[in-house]
Amino acid sequence: MCALRVIVCRALYSVSNPLLRTTIQNGSVISARDCSLAGNKRHALRWDLTPDDIRTATDGLINRVKAVYDDIGSLKIEHVSVENTLKALAHAKLDYASSLHVLDFPQYVCPSKEVRAASTEADKKLSEFDVEISMREDVFQRITALQNKLQDNLSPEEKRFLERLVTLGKRKGLHLSKDMQEEIKRKSKLICELSIEFNQNLNEDNTCLVFSENELGGLADSFLDGLDKTANGRYKVTLEYPHYFPLMKRCHNPETRRKMETAFHSRCKDVNTAILEQLIQLKAEVADLLGYTSHANYVLEINMAKNAGNVSDFLDTFYETLKPIGIKERKYILALKKRECLMKGFQYDGQINAWDLPYYMNQVEQCKFAVNKDKLIEYFPLDVVTEGLFGIYQELLGLTFTQVEHANVWHEHVKLYSARDTDTGEEIGQFYMDLHPREGKYGHAACFGLQPGCRGPDGKRRLPVAAMVANFTKPRKGWPSLLQHHEVETYFHEFGHVMHEICSKTTFSEFSGTLVETDFVEVPSQMLENWVWEKEPLRRMSRHYKDGSPIPDNLLDKLIASRVANTGLMNLRQVVLGKVDQSLHSCPDADTAEVFAKHCEDILGVPATPGTNMMASFSHLVGGYDGQYYSYLWSEVYSLDIYFSRFKKEGIMNPKVGKEYRRVILEAGGSEDGMDMLKTFLGRDPCQDAFFQSKGLIKSQKTQTL
Repeated sequence: MCALRVIVCRALYSVSNPLLRTTIQNGSVISARDCSLAGNKRHALRWDLTPDDIRTATDGLINRVKAVYDDIGSLKIEHVSVENTLKALAHAKLDYASSLHVLDFPQYVCPSKEVRAASTEADKKLSEFDVEISMREDVFQRITALQNKLQDNLSPEEKRFLERLVTLGKRKGLHLSKDMQEEIKRKSKLICELSIEFNQNLNEDNTCLVFSENELGGLADSFLDGLDKTANGRYKVTLEYPHYFPLMKRCHNPETRRKMETAFHSRCKDVNTAILEQLIQLKAEVADLLGYTSHANYVLEINMAKNAGNVSDFLDTFYETLKPIGIKERKYILALKKRECLMKGFQYDGQINAWDLPYYMNQVEQCKFAVNKDKLIEYFPLDVVTEGLFGIYQELLGLTFTQVEHANVWHEHVKLYSARDTDTGEEIGQFYMDLHPREGKYGHAACFGLQPGCRGPDGKRRLPVAAMVANFTKPRKGWPSLLQHHEVETYFHEFGHVMHEICSKTTFSEFSGTLVETDFVEVPSQMLENWVWEKEPLRRMSRHYKDGSPIPDNLLDKLIASRVANTGLMNLRQVVLGKVDQSLHSCPDADTAEVFAKHCEDILGVPATPGTNMMASFSHLVGGYDGQYYSYLWSEVYSLDIYFSRFKKEGIMNPKVGKEYRRVILEAGGSEDGMDMLKTFLGRDPCQDAFFQSKGLIKSQKTQTL
């Protein structure tokens, strides 16, 4: 898994945690009154709003929500009830979640810079309001009074919802003095504002480098043909994924790779480094006010891991297991580099540089596994991959997808689909697909939850809506959009999040879709990545773009065998990022570039390029994964256990297992603890064996439970 490719834009965990709003979207509060911008419960979302529309609607949203909270806050304590407090808040949160994203989502995808700017300003305003509303002590008092008043006459999900509201109120400091509450509120608002600015800087970055054809040696003609040129015939290369990663993996010229890697990890360096380091300090100060030893311990309290000590032990165990593998892989890469330098007349410096790593990791795949990437990409045209992906997900989960004709979308290349239960014909949700890069668009691959899938005030289920946003190569004259295999894996991953969103069948929007513990949220999507490493699914999602012929067996076998290539270094990089994240959020302040460089050297054995700071473009740290980046490795352990214990054993296309997975894991959302869902689906406690086996590592000790 590439650390830079997966940002799940999951739903807001709670109104009491507005810090997740910057890149993690889907739920909060508003009145149960009608909101015309959201459309009716069939989700006819509007994407043609003007900047003035967005500003007006944002103000209206804030006014309505304040009125609801005022009503609840004015109730006499002795008069609080499930109807006038708990259900009133639930309906408000649902209506807000159904109205919010036509306002804050356009900043990531809208072609109009003016609309993006208005959406960003709306996000800032709503984020500040989220802080205000999450710290309404009068409302908190009524919630706690209701909890004390009620005994055993709530449903399990109602009880969970009430407990969540009380817990999150305490985590916002509503049990503290007024002065401390005001200080927490002030700092929280600033955190929201700075987080949005951090991401806006990255979204608007349009850095471009210029190279001669000779400087781009090793890159395929199909890649070069897709580049714009300067007036004197030189090639313009952007830092967008479809340009950056192919170049870093294939370009023979180390100086070109050095320039690209330096530019890529210097994006917004000065401004975003200052923002990130201010955020780290502010979060540490808020955690201290709330009585926590660190921001990491604060955020981890409501996760599966519970505290920073458990995360440290988890990452240390992985490091010790992977360390000898990493040493062997570095030695092999150095041998490859030395040989190539001698053959091509480059100076050999005796070390692996940051700009060498992706290039020689790609060489490892070619040398050890003979995977011909140039040939392989010809079998993965985007349309064919999409057809195969849809077919696999539909068959596995018992769904049917149909494109919605003449849908209202934000760009002409965006498509909207309806998903129905195959057996009943019931529509269960809708999803947008926005798959190609453009100026001002969100630069990673992500799933955005746009509408929750839960019950409305009338007791009927509301249809969830999600959007998959990616940056796959655009089709051009004579060439369709062709995907590298790692992009196919990304596609399956993010679409797994989409399924998590639209299959949701919870009572409350608070638990809809991906509103689960942060260290569980990646489990469903990571689990579904496994299908891109199996022969039958790979055949279904591939055909040669010219003649429709299948991938030759020998090429397919080599691809599948290459799954264990670079296991040590790839997973050690995840350990690095997890450790850096924990270090930054366990201290009152930090030099982010220095901390990153130290961990790269100590754990990965590859120095960070001097003068760069990867952390300045690492949006996970301001998008809801602060103190929680370990979640990717943590979740992968569970996801592989699910895959090998159930699907691999009972049939990877077994619809019975697939439908059980949909019911137990996807439909439940966050209405149950992640560990409880795992135990139900697995029929036992989860363990680590499958993870190490899938990485080609032999674990000598007995099965280890987590």
